[in-house]
This record gives sequence, C-alpha cells and structure tokens, in this order.
Amino acid sequence: MRYPNARILIFAKAPIPGQVKTRLIPTLGPAGAAELARDLLERLVRRLAGARLAPVELWCSPDPGHPLFRDLSESAGVALRTQRGEDLGERLSAAAEDALGRAEAVLLVGADIPELDADYCASALSALADFDAVLGPAEDGGYVLLGLKAPAPELFTDMPWGGERVAAITRGRIASLGLRCSERATLWDLDRPEDLLRYRRIDALGDFRE
Repeated sequence: MRYPNARILIFAKAPIPGQVKTRLIPTLGPAGAAELARDLLERLVRRLAGARLAPVELWCSPDPGHPLFRDLSESAGVALRTQRGEDLGERLSAAAEDALGRAEAVLLVGADIPELDADYCASALSALADFDAVLGPAEDGGYVLLGLKAPAPELFTDMPWGGERVAAITRGRIASLGLRCSERATLWDLDRPEDLLRYRRIDALGDFRE
C-alpha cells in the first residue's frame, strides 16, 4: 500500500428501505432508494479498497450487522466499525479520534459521491504530508472529504449539517485553529432528483472509474 499508516474512513448507513436516500423516495420509492444507496456504497468501496492506497474502514450505521457490510468486509477486505454519537458531528469526530489512535492520517468520506475515486483520495493523502488538513468541497456547500493528522473536535461541533455553509464554516474553523489546509477539487454528492439524472447520464456513458 502507498499509505499504510493512513486510514480511509467511509461513513455509510445500512441500505434499509425507507431509511436511506429519503429525499429520493418520492422519485424511486423506498426500495429503489435503498438499492441506489447500496450501489453507490459498493462502487465506492471497491474503487478505494481495490486501489490499495491505504487501509479502508467502513463506519457503519446502525451497526456492522447488515449483510452488505459483511459481504464488503469479506470480498473487499475492509474493516467494519460502528458509528458512535448522537449526531453526525459526534460520529465523525469519534471515528477520526479512534482511527488517529492507530494511524498517522485519516480521510473522512461519505458513501454517496459518485466521482470520488482513488486519484482524488491519493491527492488528499499526498497533501497531508505538507498540510495539517485537506478539504474536499461539495457543490451543495458541504464537503465530500476531510483529511486530518490530529483530532480536531472543534471542526464537528454545532455544525448545521446538510446546510450550504458547512464547508465555509469548516474552512473558517480550520483557519482559527492555526491549521494549514489544502483544498481539492469540488465534487457533487447524490441527494436530489436532479443529481439522480446526472448520475444516470454519466453512468450510461461509462464514465465512472471502477
């Protein structure tokens, strides 16, 4: 592996109908939205684990018991962990602190970013050699990736998750902590019906890297 002392942490919900991709349920139905979540997660795990950049950990909600998580652990060699915390911020902070007890750097990524690939993650890991943090902004104002070399709980508390200012607030907090930050290209995540159309169009052209 190129970065054996780093960890890539993928955050994922079990693809249970009615509990994932809820904003797409009016378009796809509960089962269709769950199948999309499953597809996105499988593709991402196989892209990143197959690239052998760094050990990949799948941080599962509500727990690692879902058959998909077990299958990915066996077939892709990813470690399974349980998300812990009352909200997304607590879960991200706890996972980062846990992994940084075992590694020198971590990348926190979501499971619904179709264009997040090994090259993007490799660029972020490379940047962490010279910077304290790496931020991968999302088109909707959030972020698709956050890289850290030390725990920074201040980046996750009292955050308006799901809002359009998450990346801007995170950027400001990184600066206020005196951390040097490198930014990657802006990507998009798949949450809305218009995102689904974009995903299908690119997928039909075969432009996703597996």
